[in-house]
Amino acid sequence: MSLNIAKNEKKRVVIVGGGFGGLTLANKLKKSGFQVVLFDKNNYHQFPPLIYQVSSAGIEPSSISFPFRKNFQRRKNFFFRMAEVRAVFPERKMIQTSIGKAEYDYLVFAAGTTSNFFGNKHIEAEAMPMKTVSEAMGLRNAILANLERALTCATKLEQQELLNVVIVGGGATGVEIAGVLSEMKRFVLPNDYPDLPTSLMHIYLVEAGPRLLSAMSEESSRHAEQFLREMGVNILLNKMVVDYQDHKVMLGDGSEIATRTFIWVSGVKGVTIGNIPKEVMGRGNRIKVDAYNRVEGYDNIFAIGDQCIQLADEDYPNGHPQLAQVAIQQGKLLAKNLVRISKGKEPKAFSYTNLGAMATVGRNRAVAEFSKIKMHGWFAWVVWLVVHLRSILGVRNKLVVFLNWVWNYFTYDQSLRMIVYSRKAKEIRERERIEANTHWAEDILKEESEDTAASIMALKNEALEELDRLK
Repeated sequence: MSLNIAKNEKKRVVIVGGGFGGLTLANKLKKSGFQVVLFDKNNYHQFPPLIYQVSSAGIEPSSISFPFRKNFQRRKNFFFRMAEVRAVFPERKMIQTSIGKAEYDYLVFAAGTTSNFFGNKHIEAEAMPMKTVSEAMGLRNAILANLERALTCATKLEQQELLNVVIVGGGATGVEIAGVLSEMKRFVLPNDYPDLPTSLMHIYLVEAGPRLLSAMSEESSRHAEQFLREMGVNILLNKMVVDYQDHKVMLGDGSEIATRTFIWVSGVKGVTIGNIPKEVMGRGNRIKVDAYNRVEGYDNIFAIGDQCIQLADEDYPNGHPQLAQVAIQQGKLLAKNLVRISKGKEPKAFSYTNLGAMATVGRNRAVAEFSKIKMHGWFAWVVWLVVHLRSILGVRNKLVVFLNWVWNYFTYDQSLRMIVYSRKAKEIRERERIEANTHWAEDILKEESEDTAASIMALKNEALEELDRLK
């Protein structure tokens, strides 16, 4: 395989990741005079704030996804390649991807985050994460299949395991998925499963800290907890999940919760890129950057969004929150700074403008904070709807999501509850196996240190294990 992109007289900007930050940067570099190459392991941009609605069969995955090639149609000097970036070799100005090597003049890491299991390999193997659209689809299938199985299982114990849902993580995602599953229990189960008492279904939200929504104010946290308890969610605070054995979530205090729906949204960490020096890696596997989003120690390598941690902003000495607005603002400024740098001008330092935070709990229930304004309830919920609807890419997607929301609001129902398992064609399975075994910069590693070679080979082994797990 080969990149198949000719290097011309224009300087090349390579962007790794098409999330909020990477997509904003690529859009803002239009007519900049650069050759722009975007890499992403998917061929679409996904909208993470609404992934939880996919997992609960509220909206279709295509409604919150938008193809990169559709977004960049008729764009000159722009190229997209669906590939995974595995390692960087700064002294060669080169990256190693799953389809070959690519040279760059400027490199920008914007690959975002992945689920953080804090080193617990067993929980990682057993739990259901909900970070991507594909993971949300897997979770949707599991929830619906468990409900079907609960009608026909042999024992009451198995039935209770199938109907108990345990969500680990009291951040915005955990609160939102707990709320939407509570509404599913209230409005969907009585109609779809009339011979299955709704009282048998229990939703548990487990948080290791003293309160929910720790990134928001105590007032918002209190309202969110009150909303969820009113909706019948069992909230367990100051409880740490330590293991999952025999269909039981095991807590640090020795207690257990029987379940076959074990959802993990407890934390995130930056996506790993091979051959990045350990000294530039910060908390949560995030890449340390200066005030201009340059990776520490490099003049032509940058990182933006959730994948980086910037300690130069006086208002955020511990780094910015991992929110979409941070990535978007950093992408906008970096586009300008790359143009300035290419012209020999000094870049401008990044300063985050906090536009607020919000989380929805359910129908007519949400919490929102904007500067000194805090709101909760129906009005906050309407604001949440408007903000997220405006942020979705594509007019069709906005319209579909809006109509879905309106229909669901008045009918308390949607018709997306199909259990569909995808099967990859043999050609694709074989190609993935080949890609997982090749393009690991073996030729370059012969000239690198043993530590560098070992670290990249460790990433290769992880990729092969992940491929086997997803069979």
